[in-house]
Amino acid sequence: MPALPPQETSQPGPKSAARSSAVVWSPSYLGYTWTRGHPMNPTRLDLTMRLARAIGLLDGIEVIEPSAANDADLLRIHTPDYIAAVKTANTHPVPLDALDPPFGLGSADNPIFPNMHEAASIITGGTLAAAREIAAGRTRRAVSIGGGMHHAMAGSAAGFCVYNDVAVAISWLLDNGYDRIAYIDVDVHHGDGVQRAFYADPRVLTVSVHQHPATLWPSTGYPSECGVGAAEGTSINLAVLPQTSDAMWLRAFHAVVPGAVESFRPQIIISQCGVDTHREDPLADLALTVDGQRAAFLAMRDLADTHAEGRWLAVGGGGYGLIRVVPRSWTHLIAAALDRTIDPNTPIPSSWSDYVATIAPSVQLPDTMGEGGDIAYRPWDGPGGAAETGIAEQDRAIRAIDTAILATRRATFPLLGLDQDDPRD
Repeated sequence: MPALPPQETSQPGPKSAARSSAVVWSPSYLGYTWTRGHPMNPTRLDLTMRLARAIGLLDGIEVIEPSAANDADLLRIHTPDYIAAVKTANTHPVPLDALDPPFGLGSADNPIFPNMHEAASIITGGTLAAAREIAAGRTRRAVSIGGGMHHAMAGSAAGFCVYNDVAVAISWLLDNGYDRIAYIDVDVHHGDGVQRAFYADPRVLTVSVHQHPATLWPSTGYPSECGVGAAEGTSINLAVLPQTSDAMWLRAFHAVVPGAVESFRPQIIISQCGVDTHREDPLADLALTVDGQRAAFLAMRDLADTHAEGRWLAVGGGGYGLIRVVPRSWTHLIAAALDRTIDPNTPIPSSWSDYVATIAPSVQLPDTMGEGGDIAYRPWDGPGGAAETGIAEQDRAIRAIDTAILATRRATFPLLGLDQDDPRD
């Protein structure tokens, strides 16, 4: 990707904002409710907001309630036929055992539920509201935990996602003063829908850190997926193996993401903060803790502060540890956006635990906002740079993560003008 000349590095919008951070939330997010027993349960959103309030995080914070995205908004990414199908899905039921339901609506992953269009539109409206607050200069950071539906395609639902709120927001930003947008996706599943939407657009850098596609749906996100045409090098995929821990995941993240972001020089960073990377998540196989996820959020916030004048839009995503994991992790995400850091050793408020006990009496609740995860990673310092620890298990983990790092850097960094002295040459 050709470097931009220095005179083109100015940022859009005013240099100062009326407030530093915004939280976007609507009780209508809870209407995004699939069938009984579906892994994506809006209880996780409700419990997150209850925990954030119980811990005092939202004291004095004006929460922005969004309006639903309209058809013009959705048409930025989705086809007219697909939007029409979502609107009429309830009148055209599809058997749950259908192998290839039309528009992806009615599968086991994406069963039809009442008011599907309205529920998905308010989720999209929330991410759009966050983007508009930043673009207007009313805030530098905005977070909407209801967003992050990164699998939805132009003409189909996929992976529990109906409308791709992030892609819609990026498209809107591109039409409203932004021409260098960095999207960082740390969900355990590859951010395939966002990547596909901008695979040929050099104005958008998509970075996805996910479980290796040979081991997890959607089976995409190999390092070789780099973008096409003028956008070659602006799709970056870092695929890590099952059981990757906090320290190894952070080693990989910091070996790839900061360098790519610095080279791209974004005007805004958008983060999809799925927390299905957790060791207890029932749908995937990584081994992060709440502490590791918190460290990832802080790292992305710091990248925005360093490279995008603080402009950071954060959304939720996956995460199916509905009670023990998601509420704590996304409370830390909200805290990161608000600069109201919560010590992981902070006790869980008894008011929150008492409430959860009434709806899930059999769940063993956490005592603190962290889990004592080991986030002290060894920085990557080039091929063969890692010293052997002498502990076989740790050495195997380092070799495995370094293999992933090298695959990604060799596929994309030369296209960004980096790693020109690659040892293969």
